[in-house]
Amino acid sequence: MPKVSIEITAILEEGTCPAGHKIGETFEYPEDIGKICPAAFNSIYPYIRVMESGGSYPFFEEPDAHSVCCPDYKRPVVFKISR
Repeated sequence: MPKVSIEITAILEEGTCPAGHKIGETFEYPEDIGKICPAAFNSIYPYIRVMESGGSYPFFEEPDAHSVCCPDYKRPVVFKISR
């Protein structure tokens, strides 16, 4: 299975994450699961599984990467998931 990396590329709106995430942080899946905010991880997990299994969706910006936001509507953190 391909290795999956997760990078925080932006924090929109108010610009700060209440869970303490910062732009530029990187995580490896599955090693760093516990380091990602649980609400954010719940939102990005389906895309991680698609990447891990070698799949893609037609709306992915590029075949081996996709950006996803966490569910915080006031401070959405943008995660770039890539393999």
